[in-house]
Amino acid sequence: MDHNIQIERSTNLKSKPDESKLGFGQYYTDHMFILEYTEGQGWHSGRVVPYQNISMDPAAKVFHYGQTVFEGMKAYRTENGIKLFRPKKNFERLNRSNARLSIPQIDEDIAYNGLIELLNVDRDWIPSTEGTSLYIRPFIIATEAALGVNPSQNYLFMIIMSPVGAYYAEGVNPVKIHVESEYVRAVAGGVGEAKTAGNYAAGLNAQEQAKEHGYSQVLWLDGVHRRYIEEVGSMNVFFKINGVVHTPMLNGSILDGITRNSVITLLKYWGVPVEERRISVEELVEAHNKGELEEAFGTGTAAVISPIGELSYHGEKFVINNGEIGEISGKVYDTITGIQTGKVEDPFGWVVGLDS
Repeated sequence: MDHNIQIERSTNLKSKPDESKLGFGQYYTDHMFILEYTEGQGWHSGRVVPYQNISMDPAAKVFHYGQTVFEGMKAYRTENGIKLFRPKKNFERLNRSNARLSIPQIDEDIAYNGLIELLNVDRDWIPSTEGTSLYIRPFIIATEAALGVNPSQNYLFMIIMSPVGAYYAEGVNPVKIHVESEYVRAVAGGVGEAKTAGNYAAGLNAQEQAKEHGYSQVLWLDGVHRRYIEEVGSMNVFFKINGVVHTPMLNGSILDGITRNSVITLLKYWGVPVEERRISVEELVEAHNKGELEEAFGTGTAAVISPIGELSYHGEKFVINNGEIGEISGKVYDTITGIQTGKVEDPFGWVVGLDS
């Protein structure tokens, strides 16, 4: 692989958006990173270029067979410089998704170095207002123009970046979640554990229906028994029941979330009992009715922690912790965001400085 990264700076820089009105994924920085893959040559031609449209053949395989994977991470402006949160874990997971989608493994070092070069070029885009960050979206698409149903021989790996505020309009306030019992997101043996576009497209219908009824997201059940908890929309999910924190175990259809892993590590570090296991929706209902369902929250890069204040299942509503953020949810959120922004000690070595 060619490890040289060329840099072409834009001559038409954009105006920076108002940091108090960023929303999520609405604005994009001046530059992007591109790396190409050609069968027989491997990954090559890494470069930082002005943010721009890309031209593709209508027969490109990504359009027809969905051969694409992506990641999500963030950069933060802190008092001690620009910081990233466990970025190499994202590139490790990207390669696990690549393996499932028959996409060639990417050199994680060149992907990481490409990100660092891009961040250095666009570092002025990293916002400084409380609660903001620079969202980073690495992704790979299949570009070979051929309609045969087989893996592409050509790919593009790209990184784009967007200054963002809170993912949910509610911010860190509890959200209402609908337990989805009609549609299925994924099953073990499929691509549920890969971060690929089809997983998210499959959830849009249920998500839109939930929003029509006032719910922020859906809680997915397993695709076989339709009773075991899997994920909340684009997040992993945790429940505190009678003093113990529970989260669905990784089973081949659940994304191995980096925030999920960080939360489990933190809870164990604090001595909080945490279990990774199979959890049924009936168990949640029973725990709620007994007054033992004390907290629930989703975890993910975009929102970090999203407390759940209400669940809806088969027409019944189950309010959790009086619809308020719980003690564990709040502590986890404050600690992870504190570590990310340099305000809280990082005992795990999770934070990486841009210039380190």
